[in-house]
Amino acid sequence: MQKLAPAEVFGAIRTPGDFTRPVTVEPRFTMGDTVVVRNHNPVGHTRLPGYAKGHVGVVDRHHGFFVYPDTMAHGLGENPEHLYSIKFSSSELFGDRGTPNSWIYIDLWDSYLDPSQAS
Repeated sequence: MQKLAPAEVFGAIRTPGDFTRPVTVEPRFTMGDTVVVRNHNPVGHTRLPGYAKGHVGVVDRHHGFFVYPDTMAHGLGENPEHLYSIKFSSSELFGDRGTPNSWIYIDLWDSYLDPSQAS
């Protein structure tokens, strides 16, 4: 891992990177598929929001194939994955506290998702 001098940090965080990668694995899900968010608790960094675990949503969009931040944060390599936008009803995520006819979209990595039995 490259070390930066303090004066170089600002430039590094302001320089956009390209985290897309060539697709080596076909996407498991397509628009309209019903998925469930895995209820797993990895040690360390994850982009998986706890409030989404175990909940059912619908694939709204496939963003592409990108470097997987969970493994990059631990120095375990890029391990690219597909990234999806999943649409959840507010009541699915927040129960009675949800707002009727409201939707929440969460970008989730392939390894966070399983096909729903409700599909």
